[in-house]
Amino acid sequence: QVQLVESGGGLVQAGASLRLSCAASGRTFSGYNMGWFRQAPGKEREFVAIISWSGRSTSYADSVKGRFTISRDNAKNTGYLQMNSLKPEDTAIYYCAASNGYSRHVSDYNSWGQGTQVTVSS
Repeated sequence: QVQLVESGGGLVQAGASLRLSCAASGRTFSGYNMGWFRQAPGKEREFVAIISWSGRSTSYADSVKGRFTISRDNAKNTGYLQMNSLKPEDTAIYYCAASNGYSRHVSDYNSWGQGTQVTVSS
């Protein structure tokens, strides 16, 4: 299966932007749908965004729609999450994940990165 490593997290002020990256290795990245999820302390991991293997289809959680943009560059085996207008409630560990299907559900993803911390101060 594909191995994933996230990067790009950090501490920023409300209203700032960050771009997270998800570097893939192992099996061909272009063959997988890619999702981003996040998990705040004491909370369940929640869906953020997904992009199809081709990049033609995307879907977002209502909480991030209009602020976040998911993309991928299959030639570089890398996925991205552009995060604009960040809010304190966006604070969480962000994970990228790969799946053979196109889904918002954690249980449908087979491969996960280690996570990268995003902290947004008010």
